Amino acid sequence: MHERSLPASPNWYCSRSSDVNDSGLLGVGAKNVIFLIDVSASSCRVTGELVGHKDLVSGFSFCQHAGQSHICVSSSSDGTVRFWDSDSKVLLREHAAHQTSVAAVHWSPVDKNLVVSGDEKGVVVCHWHNTGDTASFFPEPRTIVCLTCSPHTWSSVAVGYKDGMIVLIDVSKKGEVMHRLRGHEDEVHSLAWSPVASEEVLQSRPEDTEGSGGQRAYEKGCYLASGSKDQTMRIWSSAKGKSVMTLKLPYLKKRGSAVDPGVKERLWLHVHWPTGRPTQLVSSCFGGELVMWDLTKTGKQRWTLLGTSSEGQNHSRIVFNMSSVRLQDGRELLISTSMDREIKCWDLASLDCCWTLPTLGGFVYALTFSPVGAGCLALGVGDNMIRVWNTLTTQNQYDTRSFWQGVKSKVTALAWHPKKEGSLSFGTDDGKVGIFEVFSNRPPQISSSYHKKTVYTLAWGPPVPPVSFGAAGGKPSHSLYSCAGEGVILQHDPSKLSGEASDIDKLIRDTNGIQHKLSPHTDLSWKPDGKVVAVGNEDGCVEVYEAPSLKQLCSIQQHHKIINTLRWHHDHGSPPELHCLLASGSSNTTVYVHDLRSVIENPPESPVVVTEPYRRLCGHTSKITGMAWSPHHEARLVTVSYDGTAQVWDVLQEEPLSNYRGHVGYLLCVDWSPVDPDVIWTGGKDFTLHEWSVSKQEFTRPPKGKKMVDLREKMKAKKKNKKTPAAGGAAPPQTNGEPVTGGEKAGPGAELSAEEEEDEVSSTSSPAPPSDLSTLKKKKPRSMLPVSTAMDHRPKEELLQDCVTLASVRHHSCVPGRGEHLHLGLFSDRPALYRMFEAEEEAHVEAGHFDSVVYLRLWSGDLEGALQLATEKGELSDHLLSLAPTAGFGVWSRTVEAFVKQLCLQEQYLKAASHLLSINKLYEAVDLLRSHKLYREAIALAKARLPADEPVLKELYTCWAATLEKDGHFSAAAKCHLAAGASFDAAKVIARKNDVPSLRAAAGLARISGEAALARSLALRCAKDLAAARDWIGAQDVLGAQDVLLAHRLHLCVAELMAATLTDRQAESQPAARGHPWASLDGDGGIQGRVRDVWEAQFGVSQHSTGHRGAGALLQELESAESPTPTANVPLGQLHSSLHLTRAVLSWLLDADGPLVKELWRAVAWFREAGHFAVSAELCGLLFPDHDVRVCSGKHSKVLFLTEEEAEAAATSLQALVHYHHLYQRWWSDSTLVPAAAANGAASEETRPRGELDALASALLSERHAAFQAAQRSVGQIQERLAAMVLKHSRAQAGQLRSGENEADGEPSDRRGSVYPHPDVVECCLVLLLLSKSSASVSESLQQKAKDLLRKYGTETSTRRAAQRFLT
Repeated sequence: MHERSLPASPNWYCSRSSDVNDSGLLGVGAKNVIFLIDVSASSCRVTGELVGHKDLVSGFSFCQHAGQSHICVSSSSDGTVRFWDSDSKVLLREHAAHQTSVAAVHWSPVDKNLVVSGDEKGVVVCHWHNTGDTASFFPEPRTIVCLTCSPHTWSSVAVGYKDGMIVLIDVSKKGEVMHRLRGHEDEVHSLAWSPVASEEVLQSRPEDTEGSGGQRAYEKGCYLASGSKDQTMRIWSSAKGKSVMTLKLPYLKKRGSAVDPGVKERLWLHVHWPTGRPTQLVSSCFGGELVMWDLTKTGKQRWTLLGTSSEGQNHSRIVFNMSSVRLQDGRELLISTSMDREIKCWDLASLDCCWTLPTLGGFVYALTFSPVGAGCLALGVGDNMIRVWNTLTTQNQYDTRSFWQGVKSKVTALAWHPKKEGSLSFGTDDGKVGIFEVFSNRPPQISSSYHKKTVYTLAWGPPVPPVSFGAAGGKPSHSLYSCAGEGVILQHDPSKLSGEASDIDKLIRDTNGIQHKLSPHTDLSWKPDGKVVAVGNEDGCVEVYEAPSLKQLCSIQQHHKIINTLRWHHDHGSPPELHCLLASGSSNTTVYVHDLRSVIENPPESPVVVTEPYRRLCGHTSKITGMAWSPHHEARLVTVSYDGTAQVWDVLQEEPLSNYRGHVGYLLCVDWSPVDPDVIWTGGKDFTLHEWSVSKQEFTRPPKGKKMVDLREKMKAKKKNKKTPAAGGAAPPQTNGEPVTGGEKAGPGAELSAEEEEDEVSSTSSPAPPSDLSTLKKKKPRSMLPVSTAMDHRPKEELLQDCVTLASVRHHSCVPGRGEHLHLGLFSDRPALYRMFEAEEEAHVEAGHFDSVVYLRLWSGDLEGALQLATEKGELSDHLLSLAPTAGFGVWSRTVEAFVKQLCLQEQYLKAASHLLSINKLYEAVDLLRSHKLYREAIALAKARLPADEPVLKELYTCWAATLEKDGHFSAAAKCHLAAGASFDAAKVIARKNDVPSLRAAAGLARISGEAALARSLALRCAKDLAAARDWIGAQDVLGAQDVLLAHRLHLCVAELMAATLTDRQAESQPAARGHPWASLDGDGGIQGRVRDVWEAQFGVSQHSTGHRGAGALLQELESAESPTPTANVPLGQLHSSLHLTRAVLSWLLDADGPLVKELWRAVAWFREAGHFAVSAELCGLLFPDHDVRVCSGKHSKVLFLTEEEAEAAATSLQALVHYHHLYQRWWSDSTLVPAAAANGAASEETRPRGELDALASALLSERHAAFQAAQRSVGQIQERLAAMVLKHSRAQAGQLRSGENEADGEPSDRRGSVYPHPDVVECCLVLLLLSKSSASVSESLQQKAKDLLRKYGTETSTRRAAQRFLT
């Protein structure tokens, strides 16, 4: 149907939108069409199109089975999957199993009937071509990007997702997931199975054989390659379900031509595994390069770049798809599509590019052959580029160059210089005009004068004033004229494009003495000899001017719609009588040809009005967009139209010769081949350029439509009335509803902004005429007088009778404004008009149009009634309210109040409050805002208009604070409390968040506000949290802000010293401490002495301090602090134990020995009773390095003198605890020394004195305490038995007695019956006997005493079992 053509650009960012079958037929998805291209020959050729999808084609695949390779399948964003016959180019079947956009489709290489597709929601659908059945699966709730069927197992399908996941599913098991392949960090762009059904080819790599145990498990699987946005490719084992190889893309410098830096590209990594090449993989790269990978090699030898034999072979932008085919002649070809809008064919044997097919990414707005360079065709395309195609080359049939620099917009107009070779002018969608020198690499010259709208026409012609002024050698031979959508024609000086262009309208008005405003221009055409120029206008008029003064010769008033195109007949090789033929096309369907020879050869003194054409060319069914005269024939013209066809005419005979219908959608441009009389080139909205032969077309005239039939009827009627002159010449210009820049001139402009998203495509190859959006009527507003208007649209006879009736009104024979004469009230007096208004109001009320009733009453002067009705119906408006004051203050006030209620129902509270202010109802406005929880606005209004001491303000702040506090906005609530003067509440609210910053701020706020007790409480809470986080510096800072908290600062100081010196096993998981430099022990004076030194140096507290720093006052302050019951789960153990140590040191400063020893006992016992045995032992060592509790400190000499019985008991118990821990320490140390001595071959000699151990034994092995502890254990056992019996009895009786359970809770402690308990004597006996086994320091008498105590008091089963080895 056509010889050569440039197809639309393949779709971007699709995983598989192109495929090739074994006969060399390539299918490419472009927009919503599939283009079929024959790639088997040395050069490619577009053979047809598959049209039917309503949205972008997202996937395409051929059936690769013998006898069925002409069948193909496509998927689309419209949610459908379609089966096609590529030979007959017809649709076979359509499936709509998907509910959303389909992302990928593939025809199984194993099963000739199976097609698998996946959509963006993650649904996978199997389609069976032979039966038409479908089956849906949902393996993963992820977005599918790509999928591929296994070439070895029909049921295996690999699916790639946007999040980087790859899933292998078995479609024979309802989409069961076989493997989830994880490794990619970003979306998977493509998948490719190895052509060999084995995993043996890559097993030379050692990491692949690990863990195989020598078994050949690879024979059961197949390799899968994947490419991802994370810049890596991975080879996966389908048998193992894991990655066996990772390939990182190499960074390559871009070769060949530069690319537009303004276009941002993202990486697309496509992988292709050619058939018969199991160790070679082809992939795309960063800048459009193609790389061949050898999977058996490593390092830089692994990859080879395609197209290195010469410059410019590679793509200049990222590659989206690749497919390969082995032809019958043995050649193996690879086809690639790219963002650079080129399709390339590669020879896989030589890795060189065989041919390149340019494609188009936008409407073809303009095409023109160079008058100097034969066969040089320029294309203006909507993808912001100009193509220059040398159509006469024999080696490369698609020898094109692209120009984009400086364009940056859709190219809508082109014109070659008539004399200078390679000089091409262009106009763009954004009003730019420039000139390219196509045989150089320089950027274009851009005119400094921009049009306001789209440039539609460019023409070279002789210069006219003011450009033609000046010396003969200085003025240019040709000027460039541009016509744009705003209706202005500018003359540009090509030698000084930086200068200002001139508007030719000024010259036209001055030369012809025109005072009125000229009609906007839409097209112009210079006669080839440069003597006259034809200018088309928006009103359909064509005016012819004589150069250089632009004197008007004639005005052609044949068209009645906007002129879209004008063309003069050529003057080479044709009779002189044809040189003055001017063809014109408009938004009408008829092409008119006028013979202006008489006007041009004998210019009239005044412009001639031409109303009759020389020839009429009728046949198109929509507006004309372009035309061209044949340079090879006499009076032969080709026209293109919005009806989607190109028509060749014999102008003299007014006969159609040939009609071309190969495009999909309307056409925009046409030109005749300068070398072949039978060839014409056309371009249009389908993004394609077609070359076709006139003699090979099946049709001779455009397809008939309703417009064509109507036009023929009009022509017949016109011929019958030939004597009557045509009314078109004298009639005023009519736009017929077209916009100012309408017709073809506005058509493309309207499409420009929506070009890339064009949706409307006919489902057949012969499209129907597109609907003109400019003809759609706007919805009329509702009439205010519908009844009378309807009566004025009655039959003609009744309307005439109305005139007679109205004339008889003066004789009082009728009453206008009532009954059947209702509508006559508009033409009579005022009372009649009011009567008509009453009837109209009744009609509006019945229809529910109360707003119209309001306006009628307003017009009649009943403002109060109008306002009352609007109030009742809720139809008040700002306009009505603005009129209310004219009816009086009372009416206005009531109207405002009613409007406020209406606004509240509409939830427009701010507006309602503002209207209340207009009638001085400030308190009501504030209350309205508060009632709808607009507290911020209410407070702003009240503070701006009311006194500062107004109670309403405090109430507002309080209410807002309560609301904010309820919603958890504590900081904002605190500000409200502060504004209301409630500082206490503000501090309490901030502290509710209970984190350190909030507590710190709350404490500071309370301190500043004078709330001393609250400030003290909050500071203590904050310091406690900081201490828990081991931020000792922060805790001291918080407490340091208040002098009354000095005692607690001393407590924190002791806690920090203990934390720095004790081995707290609970602190391992806590954060690193932030402490003071003094927090460490120096020397061996004990921790008590270090505490005194730090207190004196850092806090000024000593034995001689007085006032609030006195030890007595500080001790009294700490007496109120409570220490929790010791358990292993209590946090901050050091903090609680340090409280007792702090009290002990303060008692020391007061020389109170009794309280001192009791607090020391509590400090040590707290850790022991909490279960921290090692910490308790370590603290004993720090407190009493000499193991004597009556010596308080070595540095500050102090010996205890105890007179109280309780203090003496505490000292005795404390000494026993010290001995107890010392005993364990001796046992552990001796247990480690003995094995070491034995290993060295030395005898274990006792070096420790026995007197030390005897002193320990005398304090610990007390028979009195042993008897007391044995009695305690017996009592505890009896209590447990009694509790169990009581519990059993209460359950049996369904009673609620819980006292027995409560009494039985917990273990009997050593403290029952004794405030200061003694260490377990039985336990000490066992430890002593164990020590005797490893040390000779235990005397025989001591051992015997321990054994005697064990026999007498070790009555428990566990104790007897442990003591058995010593007692037998």
